[in-house]
Parts: sequence; structure tokens; C-alpha cells
Amino acid sequence: MSALTLKVAVNLASQAIAAGRTISAAPLTIAVLDSGGHLITLQREDGASLLRPQIAIGKAWGAIALGKGSRLLALDAQQRPAFIAALNSLGQGSVVPAPGGVLIRDQDGKVLGAIGISGDTSDIDEQCAISAIEGQGLLADAGVSA
Repeated sequence: MSALTLKVAVNLASQAIAAGRTISAAPLTIAVLDSGGHLITLQREDGASLLRPQIAIGKAWGAIALGKGSRLLALDAQQRPAFIAALNSLGQGSVVPAPGGVLIRDQDGKVLGAIGISGDTSDIDEQCAISAIEGQGLLADAGVSA
């Protein structure tokens, strides 16, 4: 696979929602971005709160922008808060440094895009993202395993 198609992106979002329902997660919002950081699909479950779309997009966008899962961005935020503040200034506030933004890689390791999930704890969000990506036969790169 050389590009993340709409069909694959929608399937990723659907699988993430299914993973969330399996573990009784809070209502999730799922954003799937291509390798250029452009939104392909966004799905918001009934009952998801107001800012969840922006948070999900920010988790995925940060992963794409820096080439690493948002779990590593969360560690950067703890260790280098000035760096993350500068990134958010450059990215116009678009980086959300919390687990739940996972790079989507093909079998050769090429980044196809990222999925960002928000709604439950960051660890649960990330778990649902990984489950969806692996369910499509792709490689999930969260940065550091949960």
C-alpha cells in the first residue's frame, strides 16, 4: 500500500470504535490523517464531548509532524516543556502531546498517516488506535508501548 485511502481510513475509524465498545470505553472520537497531515476521516461517537475532534486531530497531527507517536511527545512535554511550547507556537497550537496519536506504517515501515483518538484515558485511546491499525494488517507505531 503506497497511500492511505478513504476506504482504509474509514475502516480504521470503524475498527477503533469497535475496539472501544469491546472494552466499554467512553465515547471516542477518531481522526485519520494522511502522511501530509491532512484529515481523511473523522468519526465522533454519540456522547463524545465538545473538544474531542480537535484533540484527536492534534494527537495525530503531532505524530505526523514529528514522525513519532504522541506517547513520545508526552514524554517530550514533561522533559522539554519549552520545546513543546515552541512546537505549538509553530504549529498554531495543533500538537496535543498525549498518548493516542499513533503512526500508521506499511509493512516496509513507510509512514502512511496517523490515527488520533480522544475520549477515554490516553492509554485506552492509544490501545484502540493500535488495535484498529493492526486489524488492517498495518504496523502501529505509538513510539513506546503502553
